[in-house]
Amino acid sequence: MAKDQRPFEPVKIGVIGLGRFGRLHALTLSSLAEAELVTVVARRQASLDKFMAEMPDVQGWLDVDRAIAESGAEAWVVACSTSEHVKVATKLLQAGKTVLLEKPISDSLAEAESLSPLVNQDSSNLMLGHILLFNSEFRQLRQEVSRRGRPTFIDCVRHRPASIVREFPGENPLQAAMVHDLYSVQVLMNRAEPNRFSSQFHRVANGSVDVALAQLQWADGTLASFAAGYITTNGMAPRGFDRMEVFGNGWAARISPNPRPIEVWDDKALWPMALEIRADLSGPTGMMAEELRCFCRVVRGAEPVPVGASFSDALQIQRWMDRLVSDVQST
Repeated sequence: MAKDQRPFEPVKIGVIGLGRFGRLHALTLSSLAEAELVTVVARRQASLDKFMAEMPDVQGWLDVDRAIAESGAEAWVVACSTSEHVKVATKLLQAGKTVLLEKPISDSLAEAESLSPLVNQDSSNLMLGHILLFNSEFRQLRQEVSRRGRPTFIDCVRHRPASIVREFPGENPLQAAMVHDLYSVQVLMNRAEPNRFSSQFHRVANGSVDVALAQLQWADGTLASFAAGYITTNGMAPRGFDRMEVFGNGWAARISPNPRPIEVWDDKALWPMALEIRADLSGPTGMMAEELRCFCRVVRGAEPVPVGASFSDALQIQRWMDRLVSDVQST
């Protein structure tokens, strides 16, 4: 029987972190044919109890070390707080597990680089979470770029609610929002390193950054512009909006992946599919489901970690962010 026709043994997977994204990972995994959700780990008993009420057959833990040793999970999704990413990933990689790590790896480039001795050269034991790679509009855009030629200008906009400035003081939209577009442009430019970096911040009264602008340029002249902010109002989509425009020689393209087109109105406007993620237990669809299916294939050695989701890709983006922050501080 040909290799691609052999039955696919579901991957036994655990999820660490039951915040919004961790919970979506767990619910999606629980309904994928390629995966078997065997365990979840949370910081708080209340979070664990709430999830266990929905999924009583899944083991729940508060102790990461015991979960790694006793749960039987062969691969893990790490979706805890960024400050815990490296510590948790280190434990898992040292235990011989394959890891899907939500980005960014760390707030510190040096801390992120500390994982290097534990990561396989081809990054086959560490895949970075990058759901935008699996967004249907972005996948089509990649095909257009591949067919039509390298872009000459890329313009990325990613804005989120103004309330984030109050609720998460000190969180910089460059590192928390723009990072997603930096990864996407890295993929469109096939990992080419820019030779020019510039950036600007706008700050509110307490000093927090609410708008970040950045520009990258490559040796062949290609330009990329980025705007990310915490500035959308209560009347706009709850996850803000994203837009990317790409211009090439004789062609142009635009994607608007967030919010998805469906809108609902009652006493106010609603965007029930802010992102292309549906964790419906009857059959998850969208970019998270496709990302996790890809991760399962990586665990089974059926395909390599995709461009934009390897450890070296993540380090490249962390270096870009450091350069952009340094540019602001030096001006």
